Amino acid sequence: MKKNNSFPKAYLPIAILLLGGCGQSETPVHSQDTAQLSIQEAAEQGDAGAQTDLGVMYAKGDGVPQNYAEAGKWWLKAAEQGHASAQANLGRLYRDGRGWPEDKVEARKWYQKAAEQGHATAQHNLGRLYRDGRGGPQDFVEARKWHRKAAEQGHVVSQYNLGVSSYKGQGESVDYKRAYAWFNAAAEQGDEDAIKNRRIAATKLDPASLEQAQKLADQYYKSYVEPFQ
Repeated sequence: MKKNNSFPKAYLPIAILLLGGCGQSETPVHSQDTAQLSIQEAAEQGDAGAQTDLGVMYAKGDGVPQNYAEAGKWWLKAAEQGHASAQANLGRLYRDGRGWPEDKVEARKWYQKAAEQGHATAQHNLGRLYRDGRGGPQDFVEARKWHRKAAEQGHVVSQYNLGVSSYKGQGESVDYKRAYAWFNAAAEQGDEDAIKNRRIAATKLDPASLEQAQKLADQYYKSYVEPFQ
């Protein structure tokens, strides 16, 4: 379907922020009823952004009765047009089976599509599916790859997960210096488990190795934490 960019006059796209959930929306300038009607109209005209926003409204019960099946219907339409946030939302519906058929294979498929477009939350969740062997074979190398992509965009839980995989040797050889550096990145964003595990990783290192780990941690902080604060 060709995307229709001619929005009804009152429609303003809602900002989507996927933080492991279905999204958060800014308060529309117009009245809620008018905005919802306008989004509905734009969605019915085939605009992927409006379809995604309308799905968020149904998932949250924002101005409409909460209805995950209806949310999924609109996200599927947008996802099929290549909308990354809709693909990520649809992946979560399939993963969790909340008001929607649970299907981990489909979850992995839609997360993959969004992840390949650089969607950090989808990359993180795809990594989890690979790590846990849900929706396909367990693959720690793939899990680490996708967690790394999300971590490089400042995703704190992926940074923590990379610390765990480095510490345990999942997807790579055991590397306490790298574990320390990734735990530090997550710790600098306030993750309390990362703070504890950073200390544990430090106990595995001799003074010279700890100094190297701290230098690596500083590099990670400057590259993968500081730009996103």
